[in-house]
This record gives sequence, C-alpha cells and structure tokens, in this order.
Amino acid sequence: MPDYRTVERQLTGALGLQRRPVAVAFRSSPPPGVPKFAGTEPSGCSFWRLAAAERTFYTVPADHHNCPIGSYTHNIPLPPERAAELPQTLALMTELGYLKMNEVPGMPRVARTPGVVIYAPLADSPVDPDVVLVAGRPGRVMLLQEAALRAGIAAPAPLLGRPTCMALPASIAQGVIASTGCVGNRVYTDLGEDELYVMIPGHAVARVAAEAQTIASANLKLSDYHRERRRALATD
Repeated sequence: MPDYRTVERQLTGALGLQRRPVAVAFRSSPPPGVPKFAGTEPSGCSFWRLAAAERTFYTVPADHHNCPIGSYTHNIPLPPERAAELPQTLALMTELGYLKMNEVPGMPRVARTPGVVIYAPLADSPVDPDVVLVAGRPGRVMLLQEAALRAGIAAPAPLLGRPTCMALPASIAQGVIASTGCVGNRVYTDLGEDELYVMIPGHAVARVAAEAQTIASANLKLSDYHRERRRALATD
C-alpha cells in the first residue's frame, strides 16, 4: 500500500489545501480495527465532513438511508418502508425546477452495492481508497486538474454539477474529475461558496500528488513570466 501520509503531504503542500483530502473506499466488509460509525447523518456526503475533521470509520448501507439521492448514486437500495422517499425527493426537485426527471438515469452510480463504505483522512486511510476527494478554491483546483492532465488521467468530461455524490462513481470510472458541488452538499459539509471539489481515483492519487508538485512549481514561475509580460505589453 502506498505511503498515504506522504501523498497527503504532497497534495497539501503543492495545492495549499485548507481541508484534508478524504479517502473513500467501497468494500464488502469492514477492515480490522476500524470503528463503525455511530449516530445518524442526513446525507452520505456528511461523512466527508467527519473524515476531513480527522475521523476514520466505516458505515453500513443503513447509515445512508437518510439521503435517497446519495443512496441512489451509491447503489444502496432503500428498505421497502422507505422506498417511496426517492421518488418523493425527485418529485420535489423537479417541481422546484432543480432538475429534470430524464437526467436521473444518466447519473453515475457505484457499480455494486457496498457492504461498507470506509472514510478517513487520506493520510490515515486503513485501505487503498477507491476515490480521494479534495476540496479547494478554483485556483488550487486548477493546479490539480493540470496535474491530472500531466499524469494522463483527467476525465473526458472534467466538470460535474449536482448531485455532488455522483462525482465519486464518475471518478472511479473515468479519472480525475471536478465537481461544482450542490446546495445540499454545501449545507452538510460547510463547503464555502468559493470552493469546488476534485475527485481522484484511488489507484492514481500517488501519481497525481507527485505531478502536482511539478505543476505548482511551474505555475509559480509562469506567474512571474505573465506578470512581466503584462507589465511590458499592456497599454491600459
């Protein structure tokens, strides 16, 4: 298993991250020594907030049932007594003009129903993550996208909107992908209006972190280059 402490340190240093990257893994059973989540949360992305606050834990499918949309993107069926919540939530969103029902079948989903979902700060991940999520300001996200291009694993459609949770399976399937987030996610995770997400496939996170250092250094030098060009050539 890669040294994820070094990988997180590389990402944080190169990108100037204010939040810790979060590792997410979909597994059939929990790894030894990892505590089970205790309590309730309103959404699957709420667990991102807890992991970014330096908690390592796993959830079971029932922990995700409060979020019908997140359960859908994570391929977690709702129990029969709650199955109506998904169409009810979708009906509310379409009534408000938030989405159109014909968009739903195109939302990326986790390929198989997980037995557990493991969340941790990247450096503390007890298993190889399936996807790593990074939150940051656009100028920082730009560097990560450039690192993904340099590593050759940028997704062909590199920007997604709502719901934010669909960016996890999209990244697993396609590569490094950015998400503008959604209002629910911003409420549940405290993501700022000036922040976006980038999702990195777990198998590629070490490679992207290494390339991010090269990209960050190059951008510093190019910043000086462009400032000088502006000083010399702009007439306004």
